[in-house]
Amino acid sequence: MNNDELLAKAKKPAEDAMKLHPFYQGKVEVSLKAAVRDYKDFAIWYSPGVAAPCEAIHARKEEVYRHTNKGNFVAVVSDGTRVLGLGDIGPEAALPVMEGKALLFKYLGGVDAFPICLDTKDPDELINTVKLLQPTFGGINLEDIASPKCFYILDRLRAECHIPVWHDDQQGTACVTLAGLINALKIVGKEMKNAKITVIGVGAANVATIRLLLTAGVSAENIVACDSVGILHKGRNDIGESHQDKLKIIEITNADQCAGGIPEAMEGADVVIALSKPGPGTIKKEWVRRMAKDAIVFACANPTPEIWPWEAKEAGAAIVSTGRSDFSNQVNNSLGFPAIFRGVLDVQARTITDTMCIAAAVELAACAAEKGLNPEEILPTMDNWEVFPRVAAATAMQAIKEGVARLELSREEIYEMAVEKIKRAQDQTKILMEQGIIPLP
Repeated sequence: MNNDELLAKAKKPAEDAMKLHPFYQGKVEVSLKAAVRDYKDFAIWYSPGVAAPCEAIHARKEEVYRHTNKGNFVAVVSDGTRVLGLGDIGPEAALPVMEGKALLFKYLGGVDAFPICLDTKDPDELINTVKLLQPTFGGINLEDIASPKCFYILDRLRAECHIPVWHDDQQGTACVTLAGLINALKIVGKEMKNAKITVIGVGAANVATIRLLLTAGVSAENIVACDSVGILHKGRNDIGESHQDKLKIIEITNADQCAGGIPEAMEGADVVIALSKPGPGTIKKEWVRRMAKDAIVFACANPTPEIWPWEAKEAGAAIVSTGRSDFSNQVNNSLGFPAIFRGVLDVQARTITDTMCIAAAVELAACAAEKGLNPEEILPTMDNWEVFPRVAAATAMQAIKEGVARLELSREEIYEMAVEKIKRAQDQTKILMEQGIIPLP
């Protein structure tokens, strides 16, 4: 394809979305899980029969996992203040994204997820609302919440909730980025601990990515981070106390204390991980040319990458990833969160730790490596459905190892449970389409 054809291809998903969203008027709905043989069954599922399981749960709260679907319910919670690359567009405008997230949860992970868009920008109000939701849900997925309050919200909820709370824009992006980086570095023959990594954008995604990279063995001194003002270094006096994460990054990274902007940050870098202002043009070809030999470029802004992948390759990049499904090497959170939640739900984990994220990333990378690595395939794609139960099992086993799981199962048991639930969700969708209950567009 020439560049004009590639640009036309890049615009096609948005054009289709504007036709198909009104066609379906929503992407998820509530469907029945229990059989209704006749109207007499209502006495079992509702009054008077339902009183018996209610009493059982009242006597022992953990029975809620046996008598209800709590263990498979996830709330997808957003205040609409940082939606994709669109910014603060409000909770109603965020709803299509949260519905899409719920669709992916179900189809890829067999997880029943509910989009919940809150009409508040107050972080404490959001925190309190989420805490009040805990009796119903087995887990919480935070989504599209502006920085820096997203860090405060996640930290408090992880500390104060008894069910796992995950911010996909932080932990999910970091997990899949790490998986892609593991394989990209293998291909170019570089060691993670020695790689010079430039991080462009210091919002929710990259703050978590830096934290996960450090936990995975990257040397802090080899990381240079660059926000919208410039490189983070100890001479910056414009960063206030509300940006504690940036202050921590300044303390431990950028050993040479280099200053300047994106061009200086990219000079000689082995890897660039960009999650910043949508492009094209946020990263320029001449800056890629000044990177190290066999450079790796992750240009993952949505909806448009900081530099078009073909431009980065023309400038000498050996491997290029974006956040888009219409280009190769998509760094896609959807490879992570459905499987990770599948695993934590099935062992009733209390939290999702960074080391659980790393276990998921390592398994995700291994799934791609087993098929044979090349510069255009550093990660699996979403149609490799067998990846999801594998990542679920790896995550769950790490939860058990760390003592944060309520249930202790074998890897084989967890894997088989995940396969069954994911296959059920996908078969259900297929049957509904074949029967015309879900109409084809």
